[in-house]
Amino acid sequence: MKKDQLLTRRRALITGAAAVGAAGAAGLFTTFTGNKAAPPPAPPVAGAPAARPLRPSEYRLQPLTGYGTPRAVPARPPVRSEPLLRVSGRGRTMVLTFDDGPDPRYTPAILDTLAEYDVRAMFFVCGEMASYHKELLARMAEEGHTVGNHTWSHPLLTKLSGSRIRSEMERTSDVIEEGYGERPQWFRAPYGAWNRTAFRLGAELGMEPLAWTVDTLDWTEPGARTIVGRVKNGAAPGVVVLSHDAGGDRSQSVRALRDYLPGLLDSGYHITVPRPTYA
Repeated sequence: MKKDQLLTRRRALITGAAAVGAAGAAGLFTTFTGNKAAPPPAPPVAGAPAARPLRPSEYRLQPLTGYGTPRAVPARPPVRSEPLLRVSGRGRTMVLTFDDGPDPRYTPAILDTLAEYDVRAMFFVCGEMASYHKELLARMAEEGHTVGNHTWSHPLLTKLSGSRIRSEMERTSDVIEEGYGERPQWFRAPYGAWNRTAFRLGAELGMEPLAWTVDTLDWTEPGARTIVGRVKNGAAPGVVVLSHDAGGDRSQSVRALRDYLPGLLDSGYHITVPRPTYA
């Protein structure tokens, strides 16, 4: 075959391939409405940079969206005007709560007693203490106890600005999540001093306010026998008992628990932890 004929045939092949490629590209970008083909999309606006095509390896790095069951939006607790003082439940149900910890000098002994009788309690922890003893938060989680938010540094909330209250609560919730495994659903104001801002911010952070019905006043160190008497005299269905596992010498609180807990159980009380009413 002559040289001129070879060149003419090569040009024909190239021209045909280009025509097929153009038709294929047009087919890829054609969309259909009914039975008619919609026109191809308009070219980009002049001056706008064209999007850089992804290299084959980059497709594996793109996040997948729109697949799977959508996440349920968690329920928000109501903004209350006063804290919960009792818990609802059938029969002789009570709740034991311990504030200000965790303290490695007293909290483990309280946990040991609760474990001996297979009882669950609530621990309202201070973030500053919890940040140094996350292993105790982990133990509370493993043994089924409930951990609540008692602020970071135990301040009088009614004397703080809204931003300070939020910081006290939020930092503590962060530490609880790190050590306990989930964010708290309950909070308690130090000294029982609540205000509208504390209720509102607590609700925004997903927590219900819980106070108490029976105050053992164990922080005054009245003696283990006195603490036991206050718990037994105040025992009733729905009662929430306040004690402490930190903030001072809590050896009396430890000894008192060893005495009154089996007595409550022998009297038919069921010691439990509450569930948020909004959940």
